[in-house]
Amino acid sequence: MADLIIQGDTLVVQMREVEKLEAVHGEVSVPLASVTSVEVLDDALGAVHGMRVGTGIPGRMAIGTFTSRSAHQFAVVHHDTRRGVRVSLHDARFDELVIGCDDPEAVAARIPVPS
Repeated sequence: MADLIIQGDTLVVQMREVEKLEAVHGEVSVPLASVTSVEVLDDALGAVHGMRVGTGIPGRMAIGTFTSRSAHQFAVVHHDTRRGVRVSLHDARFDELVIGCDDPEAVAARIPVPS
């Protein structure tokens, strides 16, 4: 399962090797200064939308880059982790990161958000 970790002043989506293959992407890093908000999601899969580059099975998994008119997202959500977090960004490669996790409240609490 992917994790959001902080390395210095950078937020990193740390993935297992198989997730990198599924995503057709290496680890994603964004400056912490780009984070505008962090939201706990009860349905992380439902938050992912758009044209996909990566692996996706509707209602089961969404891993990779998703592009729609409203957002450019990077997502790692597996069928066994329905909950997750949405990290909204500005001045970054992606508009949002959507990451499935077992304890989204704990993940959200460790990501600093400017007030």
